[in-house]
Amino acid sequence: MIIYNVTVNIEESIQQEWLAWMKKTHIPEVMNTGMFVSAKMSRVLVEEQMGGITYSIQYSCESKAKLDEYQVKFAPQLQREYAKKYQGKFVAFRTLLEVISEF
Repeated sequence: MIIYNVTVNIEESIQQEWLAWMKKTHIPEVMNTGMFVSAKMSRVLVEEQMGGITYSIQYSCESKAKLDEYQVKFAPQLQREYAKKYQGKFVAFRTLLEVISEF
């Protein structure tokens, strides 16, 4: 299992609107690609020096091949829409994690 983690710091002034959009629109669009089996969103409980509020969105994927397919076929368009809607209001970075054991 691969976890595709997107960490986003969003400006406080638009945080509620962004959160609603993520839940209603963006995350469902990502899930509708069929490349992921589940998703969860968490608030990061660390105050950033730069301000804003930080969230982690974790998408679970069956394999690296599926994730690679997502990144080629779907991610560019979804990321463009995201960047256009919230240009200058967020910072994001993406990491990949491989699940090695569950307890």
